[in-house]
Amino acid sequence: MALTKEEKNEIIQKYACHKEDTGSSEVQIAVLTADINSLNEHIKVHKKDHHTYRGLMKKIGHRRNLLAYLRKKDVKRYQELILSLGLRR
Repeated sequence: MALTKEEKNEIIQKYACHKEDTGSSEVQIAVLTADINSLNEHIKVHKKDHHTYRGLMKKIGHRRNLLAYLRKKDVKRYQELILSLGLRR
């Protein structure tokens, strides 16, 4: 259900702005998106797992806030990120 260390490191390397970048908005959004996708698969199988559903909703809200921040700060980076992640916004 949770991302493995290797998967998370791959995502960080792909979306990092520079070599030591682990906390930029793009990296955080990409990691949250991977978490959200894995939780979605879990919820499809375990429909009555309300605790996981609540965690999923919290992650979606956090990603939404980060996307709004990035859109306000730099529209070009925002548009590139949503295209690469395949988000509908």
